[in-house]
Amino acid sequence: MGLLQYFRKETPKKGSAKLAKDRLQIIVAHEHSSMASPAYLPELQREIVAVIRKYMDISVQDVTCEFSDKAEDDMSVLEVNVALPKNK
Repeated sequence: MGLLQYFRKETPKKGSAKLAKDRLQIIVAHEHSSMASPAYLPELQREIVAVIRKYMDISVQDVTCEFSDKAEDDMSVLEVNVALPKNK
């Protein structure tokens, strides 16, 4: 190993670019999944429960908020499900 090897252009191995691209896609997907839930989501859920409680008796477990980020569609979706008690 010497100075000549430093200046010699080595051709990349075939497939190493694809392997690097695949690894990068995995890292990016992992980063997106860790950022999927915004920090304000628990507070939003508590406020939704508080507003609904003004009109009917529900518990915190009756409300679920789910956030999904669809990068391929370039949009985010907030889904709120509320289990309402039956009218008596």
